Amino acid sequence: MVKTVAEIARFLDGQLVGDGTAQISAVSGIAEAKPGEITFLATPQYHRFLRTTAASAVIVPPSVEFPQKTLIRVHDPRLAFARVMRLFYACFPEGPQGIHQTAVIGQRVNLGHGVNIGALVCIEDQVTVGDDVTIFPGVFIGRESQIGSGTVIYANATIREQTVIGKNVIIHSGTVIGSDGFGYAKQGDKHLKIPQKGIVVIEDEVEIGANVAIDRATLGATRIGRGAKIDNLVQLGHNVVIGPHCLVVAQVGISGSTEIGSGVILAGQVGLVGHIKIGDDSIIGAQSGVRKSVPPGSVLFGYPARPHVKAKRIEACLNRLPELFKKVNALERALKLLKRK
Repeated sequence: MVKTVAEIARFLDGQLVGDGTAQISAVSGIAEAKPGEITFLATPQYHRFLRTTAASAVIVPPSVEFPQKTLIRVHDPRLAFARVMRLFYACFPEGPQGIHQTAVIGQRVNLGHGVNIGALVCIEDQVTVGDDVTIFPGVFIGRESQIGSGTVIYANATIREQTVIGKNVIIHSGTVIGSDGFGYAKQGDKHLKIPQKGIVVIEDEVEIGANVAIDRATLGATRIGRGAKIDNLVQLGHNVVIGPHCLVVAQVGISGSTEIGSGVILAGQVGLVGHIKIGDDSIIGAQSGVRKSVPPGSVLFGYPARPHVKAKRIEACLNRLPELFKKVNALERALKLLKRK
């Protein structure tokens, strides 16, 4: 695909500054871009690359001035860049076409129109698969599960029995949905397994990264809300509820029966205890540990997680401890000398 800079500016509803006739055939990062490519500038620390980039056009914030380059000014360069990426490149790699002869499909399976199923896929009995679903090789789908239209399931994902997956969901390789929750009762010196008889519900437009584990509920449902995005290597315990449009970053662990409100951001390696609630639009900083419920709009950081401003002050004090320790030792020595005198 080839587009002129002017065509891209119109597509983005941006302000063109410079040569709109230049032709763009690819998208690249600002440091490595070549002639014929478009890039973007979203943060001030990359402004220096405007002098050295070979890109034919740069998407920039409205305030940026640089007469030597052709610019497209927009209010959100990162969003505009994402839209241009989608204009030039497909979101999904080319997948299987039709139903592979090695796929194993059970009894009373309902396949919609335009379904593509790769090699060695196993679909158990009474599964419903919507229109235009793509299932890459090696996927397992357990009995009585439902897969909504437009969903893409990458190679070697496992979807256990009775799981409900909505429309336009993306599930990456190695993810396991519907494994047993971690539930046991102490019986003498042994641990008695509690049957996990609930399900998992994944609502529309959710994306789930690679090697994510989402446990089925003990009773009821573990639920991932519409539009939520879950990064790689996340663990969600039984009966966890993730609200709509949340971002859950890599290596987050959420214990059972915890409820996450809408629009929440959990940064990398955050850990949450069970049976708490995280209010809407809260942000929990990386590697934080949350031990109690959090009101809406909170910004927390640290272990245990505290309001961000307070956590930064504590961190600053901790960094000064060696100097403070020396001062206290010096004061103690001076006090001993005074007492002797």
